Amino acid sequence: MKKIILPLALIATALSGCAQKAADVGPTYVSPLAYQGYSCNQLVQEANRVSGKVGELSGVQNKKASNDAVATGVALVVFWPAAFLIKGDKQTAAKLGRLKGELEALERTSVQRNCGITFRRTTTG
Repeated sequence: MKKIILPLALIATALSGCAQKAADVGPTYVSPLAYQGYSCNQLVQEANRVSGKVGELSGVQNKKASNDAVATGVALVVFWPAAFLIKGDKQTAAKLGRLKGELEALERTSVQRNCGITFRRTTTG
């Protein structure tokens, strides 16, 4: 029984420290009031700027998640104590969540003002 519990506890501990994939990072609430003074054109420009940053940080976050997954696999097979040293990057995930929240706030403001801006969602980022 102990032979099963220790590896399972080790795997759970190692995986809990891994970075999330970008698609799994949810948006953090951002109030649409921050964008109330924006014209429709300014909303488009800001949405493009924030969307570009989301794409950039999504790539960084996915790379960190991939690196953590590989390191976890190697650590569990080759040198299991190293699994405790794997730490996800919570700062990048927090920034990504904030930017996703900003996009949602921009979209809500656009809808309220009838700007007709189309916000497309992707499943990969």
